[in-house]
Amino acid sequence: MILTADILLHHEYAETSSVWRKQRLLNYFTPPDRGMELNIKAEEIPFDLDYTLECGQVFRWKRHGDWWYSTADEQAFKVRQMDGKIKFEGIDYPCFNHYFRLEDDLEEITKAIAHDSFIARAIKAFSGLRLVRQNPWECLISFICATWKGVKAVDDMLSRLAHTFGRKIRFDGLTFYTFPQPDVLANANLRDLRSCGLGFRAPRVLETARRISNGILDLERLKKGEYEEGRDELLQLPGVGRKVADCILLFSLEKLEAFPIDVWMKRTVQTRYLHWFDQSFINKLVKRESVSPTQYERISASARGYFGEYAGYAQEYLYHYARKGNLLDSTN
Repeated sequence: MILTADILLHHEYAETSSVWRKQRLLNYFTPPDRGMELNIKAEEIPFDLDYTLECGQVFRWKRHGDWWYSTADEQAFKVRQMDGKIKFEGIDYPCFNHYFRLEDDLEEITKAIAHDSFIARAIKAFSGLRLVRQNPWECLISFICATWKGVKAVDDMLSRLAHTFGRKIRFDGLTFYTFPQPDVLANANLRDLRSCGLGFRAPRVLETARRISNGILDLERLKKGEYEEGRDELLQLPGVGRKVADCILLFSLEKLEAFPIDVWMKRTVQTRYLHWFDQSFINKLVKRESVSPTQYERISASARGYFGEYAGYAQEYLYHYARKGNLLDSTN
């Protein structure tokens, strides 16, 4: 049985606080089974499933026809969006809401970061793109594996890792594999890890799994601390540099001010945001293909100062917009 709920805010409440709107969405409807359909009115709850899953922030989602499939919390589920309706099966509403951050007031967030015409166009182009709230452990390993790899290659690597070490489950006539828990990877051997395509990442994944499994670092605890504190602790893990740490903080640890910088964001800054810096810094920046640790720190701090507490949302819109070939857009 598929239950139906209209998540539509009444006109008389349209001007109330975002806090109230978030709480209303969180408490609106909790179905007793694991499948439902939501009628989502875009002007009330902006959400685009394809933009959200295709923007490079998350891996191991597979599309079959109109449906997107993935696993979370040891179970498989599917989601689709058609004609303004979201339908999902295999998870309950609180889990769906939590994962896709439907409580985020996207209208207010995009207003807060739209400081110039370039990002305004990025927001318009990908209206409804939301950050997702990933499992911190899977997010950590995902971005350690993402070092020097494209999205497709990372996705393949993680799929092989899940196939080798995860639990096999059947859902909707298809086979899926859950992401392996820390203790499983902590007891793996390097040969098996390398057979998944990890290469030089294999010892980093193994050592990180051992530290997480042994309780040396509690990822959940980092959600409660400050951004800088969380980043400093993550940087102690093998294979975690500044960009990887920022990705983990942004996509799984509630640090929406994090601003990951890769080659696409460097190009974006060089093309659109050089006015943040003095000429001496600019001269050094444009000479390098990558960014030095000092340059990363300065760009990150400047972006957080410019975009504010939702700098991470700004980063994701800019990143996806740049990857789609819009850096040389001649519009002012």
